[in-house]
Formats: sequence, C-alpha cells, structure tokens
Amino acid sequence: MQAELLLHPQWIVPVDAAESILTNHSLAVAGGRIRALSPTPEARTDIQAAQELELPGHVLIPGLINAHTHSPMVLLRGLADDLPLMTWLNEHIWPAEQRWVDPEFIRAGTQLAALEMLKSGTICFNDMYFFAEVTAKAAADAGMRAVVGMILVDFSTRFADAPEEYLRKGLALHDHYRDHALIRTAFAPHATYSVSDGPFERIRTLSNELDVPLHIHLHETRDEVIHSLRDHGKRPLARLERLGLLGPNLVAVHMTQLEESEITALTRANAHVVHCPESNLKLTSGFCPVAQLLAAGVNVALGTDGAASNNDLNMMGEIQTAALLGKGVAGSPAALPAYTALRMATLNGARALGIDTETGSLEIGKSADIVALDLRDPDTEPVYNPVSQIVYAAGRDQVRQVWVAGRHLIRDGEPTTLDLAAILDEAREWGARIAVAD
Repeated sequence: MQAELLLHPQWIVPVDAAESILTNHSLAVAGGRIRALSPTPEARTDIQAAQELELPGHVLIPGLINAHTHSPMVLLRGLADDLPLMTWLNEHIWPAEQRWVDPEFIRAGTQLAALEMLKSGTICFNDMYFFAEVTAKAAADAGMRAVVGMILVDFSTRFADAPEEYLRKGLALHDHYRDHALIRTAFAPHATYSVSDGPFERIRTLSNELDVPLHIHLHETRDEVIHSLRDHGKRPLARLERLGLLGPNLVAVHMTQLEESEITALTRANAHVVHCPESNLKLTSGFCPVAQLLAAGVNVALGTDGAASNNDLNMMGEIQTAALLGKGVAGSPAALPAYTALRMATLNGARALGIDTETGSLEIGKSADIVALDLRDPDTEPVYNPVSQIVYAAGRDQVRQVWVAGRHLIRDGEPTTLDLAAILDEAREWGARIAVAD
C-alpha cells in the first residue's frame, strides 16, 4: 500500500464504539484521509510512505472539536471579569462590541483564536459571532475546520440593523461556503431572550429547507428561565418546541437549568447539548446535568465559550474540568469516565455539528484530523492508561503535532500556517487601543 504519511506512535485512541486503546499500532494517511490502522510491525512491512514519523511516548487522538465559542472575543479576554452574566453582557461586553467590532477586529481576533486553538489540539470550532464571513475566511486560511454561525438578534449592531438583514447576510454566507471542504454553516440565533417569535419562525422554515444545525444559548441561567416564564408563559425549551425548533438540528448550549421532563424532551427530539463547564463556573450560571443527559441518551458535546468569559480556548483544560465537575454534580466518581469525557470533545462534537462521517474519530476512511500528544513529561509519567493521562493530567503544552485533512498545521508545537509573531503583535495593538478607551 502507498501512503503519503505513516505515523508510529506508542498508542492510538480512535474514540470508537469499543473504546479502544491501540498499543504499538501505526496510522497511514493518503489523500488527506486515514487509510490504515495496523500493528506497527505489519505497517512497516506493508505500507510504503513518502514520509514516516516516529512518535515514541506519544498518543494519537482525534482532533478536538470546540462545539461552542465566540472566537473573535479573544480580543476582549479579561476586559470585564468577576461579574454576573447579564451585568457582564449589558454593561461591558455589548457596549465594547458596539464600539469595536468590525471586520478588522474579527480577522485579528479569529487569527489569534485559531492560533490558540490549534496549539491546544482543536481542529474545528463552532462559532457564533458577527461578520462570520471574516471568521470563515480566517479559519480556512489557517487550514482549520469551522462551523460559522448565521448570527441573529432582534436589535441593531454594527453588523446588521434588523432580523431580515441578519438572515439575508447569513444565507449569503451559507451559499458561499455550500461546498467548501472545511467550512460549514449553522443558524445562530443568540438566545430566546434576544430573538422574538417572528425571526424564530423564519429560521424554522429555513432550517427545514437547508438542514443545518441551529446553534443557540439555552437555559443558561435561572434568570433566563424566570424571564421566559414572565414574558412568554413558557420555559425557553418549551417555547422553542412550540415554535417547531426542538429537533435533531438543535444544538443547545449551556443547559444548566433542566427539569426531568426537559431531558426527556431532548432525548425524544434527538437534540444535542453543548456543555461549557469553565464559563458556567466563572459566571456562576449553574451546573449542566451531564451524567443525566448522557444516561438518557442525549448527545453531549463540549465547548469553551468565548475567551471573554472563560478566559481561554483550551479544550484540553475543558475536558478535565468537565470530567471532574461531572463527577461532583452527579455525586459519583464513575459518573463521567475519562473515555466519555474525551468522546465529548471529539466524536460527540462532530455529531452535534453534523460532521461525524468526516471527523471526530480515527477510523479508516475519515479525514486525517489528528493530534499527537507527548506523554513523556513529569506530569504524565508513568502511563498506565493513556486516556486517563490525557483527561486528568496532560496539558495543552503536550500537544506536539496537529493535522487537518492530512495537512500538518502544528509541527513540533509550532504553527505552520499562521504567523505567530505578527498575530501576537496585532493582538497587543488591539489590547492597547481598547484599554485606553475603556
């Protein structure tokens, strides 16, 4: 067999149904796809590769998927910390966005975010923000996958004045990237408290036609639920169900305020939940009942949220926080095992975004979206179980290699498609400008 790349790690964690951990196996890549997973002695004999890479002490995992973020907000990292959600939004973040968010802000922010995400093993992100066409181009130029949101709110911003303009621009974005290898789109109404029934009904019609995800903040805080009951006579999820939006395309983010009947409704609808543990903890939004959702059969993915509320885009850290918090909330050390936590950050994220036939696991025929972590570190030795070390001990600095569709985007810890020095210089310039005006 001919291959372009043959990797020889110590372990491979495919994130498959059997929860396999392959020791002394090799992975072959050709045409940007995984073509073989074979015992290393066989691979050395049977596969002729243009390039072979020896990775002693390394583990290969699928590229991580950040299923919810606002990538350009990395330029607002640390601007308004230690505040309740609505105070943070109304008095700090939304005013800052009205002043600063333009295409240049989005480009610089997305490039900085892409750099941070790639260096921590993230190969795909699900984004909700303004000027998504700029985010899409920046991600594609970096060689990353992205699902970019067709953002919608009721009020005027620097991006659009009214719901119809948001939708018109979103649909133009969808048409532009319809057949792109790396970029997908999703409807992205911000939240039930920022979008009224009419625009939601329009999205329902369009979503049925286009069959793309519907990405929304939902049941994030207790106040959100209280205000929905006051203003609409229903809890947010029930309101979406009344509007015909509770279904398999729904990607509901946060979900910290859930009743048993709502978990049942999510299961019945084959809807998806994105858990953002660190942002929820920092904003004291509440606790997503992850173990209950998983036990009920709900697909639960993992996201960082934006760096303005996290304050990083480090999915390695998010996996560990999710695993530990899941145990604490459920009151059981077995509630969220390590392999499940890794699955949430990989295959579950791909399922939520509708790209699980393409990525999310290391299986023959799928895209070669691969991360290599070096476990030869004082923090991760000795290695009894590589998945346990990944989830409970490893850090993002141990991400040494990253490939997307077979393209080497991080080589020995350094980016190959992004100009590190230029991106950091521009981020510092934005920070100085925003700090002076704040």
